[in-house]
Amino acid sequence: MTTTLITGATRGLGKETARQLVAAGHTVWIGARDLDTGRSVAAEVGARAVQLDVTDDESVTAAFAQLDAAGGIDVLVNNAGIGKVALNGPEALEVFDTNAVSVVRTTEAALPLLRRSSAPIVVNISSALGSFAANHDQEKPASQYQAIVYGASKAAVSMLTVQYARAVPEVHFVAVEPGYTATEFGGVPNPHGRPVEVSAATVAAAASAGADGPTGVFLEDGQPLGW
Repeated sequence: MTTTLITGATRGLGKETARQLVAAGHTVWIGARDLDTGRSVAAEVGARAVQLDVTDDESVTAAFAQLDAAGGIDVLVNNAGIGKVALNGPEALEVFDTNAVSVVRTTEAALPLLRRSSAPIVVNISSALGSFAANHDQEKPASQYQAIVYGASKAAVSMLTVQYARAVPEVHFVAVEPGYTATEFGGVPNPHGRPVEVSAATVAAAASAGADGPTGVFLEDGQPLGW
């Protein structure tokens, strides 16, 4: 049985990924800043909940101690993130802390648990908006969209994926562009984009790749995306 933790999983992409992984046979932990909300969502999708604020070191430490006591994890999905225009120092720091620095916090806390797994995987939710290749390809939607701070934070997520894959070869690290999706990302309902079920399936596939899956790659719908 594969045990998976998904950060920021009380709604949108994270919640649907949790639902799909439960259906695929994973034991899923939903990381939630508010534990009551996490428990409610976990009950809905057949998962478990743990209090986890990825911007809070003490919260991260306590969450992984709980997961360790419960038997550990095999897969970490770094899904938590925020989107803001953030063209000022405080908001830019908030975006980088939530989207990129949090990947370091959770990954470092998870590594002792992951190293005990026979098929450990870290899936980092990145974005084509952080891809230099996509931003310079006029055929790609990312090249037509301005996302100054958000895009830079996701470029950092992708580089963290590359560096961790090199530094920790016993764990597979994969960055995923989930696609433009109709969710409430940023707290605002978005009726555009493709169904969340489609995007979540790409994340669930990366989380289910097992010991034979790729590492150090950036994937969009299962295919390589240029860095």
